[in-house]
Amino acid sequence: MFSVDNYIGSIKSNLEKQSDLLVGNLKNIFTYNFSSDTDLLDFSAFIEPTRFELSIIMFSMDKEANEVFYEGNDTTVFAGSVEVLSEVEYHQLNDSQLDDFFEFYEQNEETLIPQEQKAFTDWFSQCWEKVGGDALDLPSYFVFHDDYKSFDLKNNQWIDDEEKWS
Repeated sequence: MFSVDNYIGSIKSNLEKQSDLLVGNLKNIFTYNFSSDTDLLDFSAFIEPTRFELSIIMFSMDKEANEVFYEGNDTTVFAGSVEVLSEVEYHQLNDSQLDDFFEFYEQNEETLIPQEQKAFTDWFSQCWEKVGGDALDLPSYFVFHDDYKSFDLKNNQWIDDEEKWS
């Protein structure tokens, strides 16, 4: 009933429908006047697997892995976080299929999780490239919430999280 290829294909297809929204939101972020205390940007993906939803929040960070906040009077300075994408659906199922799907997922999760992460990362990276992300002066990373690795958007490679803080 379910297959790895069909599931991953569904994710890619549903993400593609959100590309214009993500590209527009990234273009907006690239206009920000980031606080001088900001050393890097973390685009954190939050996945809600029981509802098949993805949210992405950008955090302005310093080299000590702390979120940067600005308490000055210049209203043009940005620090903190901003939602880049709000709870978009990346897969659709009828409620009657959920139990069977989650059984399939559990049996195949060693195959599915890396392929899901690749689909999400490739999609975000493609949108990043469409808006000229390389022109942004700050090192920028795509990361799955509470994961130990980050995708370096400038160098197109996965790194251990500790590398971005050094």
